[in-house]
Amino acid sequence: MVKLSIKDFAPSWFASIMGTGVVAAVSTAFSTYIPILSILGKILAICNVGLFFILLIPWCLRWIMYKDNALNDLYHPVVSHFYGTIAIALLVLAVDFIVVFHNLWFAEVFWSIGTILTILFSILIPYVMFIQEKIEPEKITPAWYIPPVGLIVIPMAGSIIMANTIGVLREIMITINYFCWEAGFLLYVALYAICMYRYITHQLPPARIAPTIWINLGPVGAGTTSLYSLTIHSYFISCKEPLLITGFFLWGLGLWWLVMAILITLHYIRNISLPYSLAWWAFIFPLGAYVSATHSIASTLSIGIVDYIGLTLYFLLLGIWIVTVLKTLKHLTLRKFNKEPFYR
Repeated sequence: MVKLSIKDFAPSWFASIMGTGVVAAVSTAFSTYIPILSILGKILAICNVGLFFILLIPWCLRWIMYKDNALNDLYHPVVSHFYGTIAIALLVLAVDFIVVFHNLWFAEVFWSIGTILTILFSILIPYVMFIQEKIEPEKITPAWYIPPVGLIVIPMAGSIIMANTIGVLREIMITINYFCWEAGFLLYVALYAICMYRYITHQLPPARIAPTIWINLGPVGAGTTSLYSLTIHSYFISCKEPLLITGFFLWGLGLWWLVMAILITLHYIRNISLPYSLAWWAFIFPLGAYVSATHSIASTLSIGIVDYIGLTLYFLLLGIWIVTVLKTLKHLTLRKFNKEPFYR
């Protein structure tokens, strides 16, 4: 059973680290309203670090023991994108070390490794797709957003680390952070158009990957938070208001998509089905990123009503996270995971 679990280990498992990490961060952020959330954030962050290293073992062993299986996934038009989740998980842990633990040194370590892997996957995965002869429309899913999302997440912690450097190192950090946000967000815009085309001209994704509909909130939420962080921590930007307003515009797009994602999810529940799979973790990080963006806008622009919207969405996020964790534990304990990858 151990060998089987390693052989079939899905790269998407690290989406659980991304999701739990963002819940820890926003719990800490909203502890100004509810102090006990600070304790919850620390508990989740500590558990998340441990879980990351546990999942890292089968991820590495699979490349050693079952290299062909790992390579097959790398060339799959859907699964390949989930390889980027391990890199984003490192970046989210870096954010937790800053926001939850206030430990810049560990944040720098996790951020540095995560940034290298993220840039690598952001180039490798699209390249693999480009050289394939043909990709059918049903393989076009919001999972394609994952590599751009990774680039967009880099400045979340990177901009804070950047502000604590000097000299040539600061110049390097500025270049990396701005390059990643710009490349990631523009790639997202291109892929957004492709996915919208699929939604209009093709049927909805299969029920087992229905939660990936929510992934669209990821680049919008992370993009807004990263943009705000970059703007605030960039010493050379004297007039910050235009960029801050731009982030508010992005937040509006996210609110529209949030309503759409809820409606489509209800459509699956009422008319199709919504079976559990690892894809349920796609509910968590994107919504968490949007909650983070909501809090960033409210606290920076002093718009209280927006923060109350964020607090409401936080409890929705926490509820979905609890249900997803319980279902994941249930299926893992009962070994109900199908040998077929969850995306099929």
